[in-house]
Amino acid sequence: QVQFVESGGDLVQPGGSLTLTCVASGFVFSDSNMMWFRQGPGKQREWVATISFGGSRTTYADPVKGRFTIGRDNAKNTVTLQMSDLTVDDTGVYYCTKPPPVDWGRGTQVTVSS
Repeated sequence: QVQFVESGGDLVQPGGSLTLTCVASGFVFSDSNMMWFRQGPGKQREWVATISFGGSRTTYADPVKGRFTIGRDNAKNTVTLQMSDLTVDDTGVYYCTKPPPVDWGRGTQVTVSS
């Protein structure tokens, strides 16, 4: 079955950086676009970024544009999210998935606080 295992979440200070990793299995990873979502406390889950199956095209939600970078390694079935200049509004549980976004892992917690 389709599985996603996210890791790398941590407590960081505002302005800090963090890299999240997701290992995917149960489908042909190299044929699939991949996405990151996040869910802040008391908020609905929201889309963060997408990367094309070959890695050549990326798109970002406006709040993270210029600060986050999505990447992938098709040889390792992994997708990453490099995050910099973090703010308290980036706090939340981060999830990776593939379209359509119906399968979810447990996510990884990112907390930005001083």
